Amino acid sequence: MKRVFVNGYGSIGSRIAQFITDDKDIEVVGVGKYSPDDKVSDAIARGFKVFAPKNKLDSFKNFKISGSIEDAVSDCDLVIDASPGGLGYTNKKTLYEPANARAIFQGGEKITGEKSVAQLIFNSRVNYEKAFERRFVMQGSCNVTGMGRIIQPLKEKYGKRVKRLDAALLRRWADLEDSKTKTSDSIEWTVKPHHDDDVKSYMGADTPLFIRVFKVPTRQMHVHLMDIRFDGPAPSVDEITNLYKNEYGVATLYGAKGTKDIRDYAESINFSFKDTNMIHIHADLTEVQDDVVKITYSDDQTGIVVPENHLLMQAMLFNRKREDAFKHTEDLFHMAEKKKALEDHFKKQ
Repeated sequence: MKRVFVNGYGSIGSRIAQFITDDKDIEVVGVGKYSPDDKVSDAIARGFKVFAPKNKLDSFKNFKISGSIEDAVSDCDLVIDASPGGLGYTNKKTLYEPANARAIFQGGEKITGEKSVAQLIFNSRVNYEKAFERRFVMQGSCNVTGMGRIIQPLKEKYGKRVKRLDAALLRRWADLEDSKTKTSDSIEWTVKPHHDDDVKSYMGADTPLFIRVFKVPTRQMHVHLMDIRFDGPAPSVDEITNLYKNEYGVATLYGAKGTKDIRDYAESINFSFKDTNMIHIHADLTEVQDDVVKITYSDDQTGIVVPENHLLMQAMLFNRKREDAFKHTEDLFHMAEKKKALEDHFKKQ
């Protein structure tokens, strides 16, 4: 049995901690908290030991704290860093490297430059085995993860016939649980977004991908609009739809009115955290125009990276065969069951 410490208990950390608690091969050492807020009480109520930074322990005196984050890092086989944005690199230098600890970082950190947290961005569809024996690995962000699930099947089937991929990313403003971030009556754009370089880091630098990124005032998922240009006539809509029929973490939906429609259905049948943990191709919006296939899909933001973290954890800790890792993750997340439920509800009429 391996000991795992989840350093952070926000949108990602709280989800990961609760899921891996049910993994018979893992003992959850506890969770790290940086602010003495209601999430501390939530974690304790759910049975987790809570650890705080050594220099902030006094501010947690009203809670039953189990020790310092520094102690927890020294007492585990792997850290899943889900700390507040921007702290990943600091934690690497001040906590993980001094303790000779191994760690998984979340998307939004850097894999190049002075503040690089790792040399590898993980995507289970593309480079699962490359995480074996690594000390530090970064899990791709939700947008970066979703693009891998779309692009890799295209690359495997059509190869060089895919001449260019143009994607517009409509990003949600904040996560569902993020009460501190207020959505604004504005559509904002990102100059030189990280997503392009992040996807190419694991798909290959020659991937003909071009991305524009916008942030829209919603908390209900991301939406990607992707135009795929082929060398010669494009495949039919049915051929593209069939390409993703058996893809893990990809559901093909018809008739959804919007992202909230999907989220509300997930909540109605008690999906954990209202998450689907996947991307959803909106087949009735898929079109072919001459040499271009136009795909629209929604991406379950935070939820999509949680099973990915579990797959990455298995690669780093156990060097587990890919098919065995997916089976183990399926036992916890029931992705096939969720996919079937979604596709049965949002089916072609």
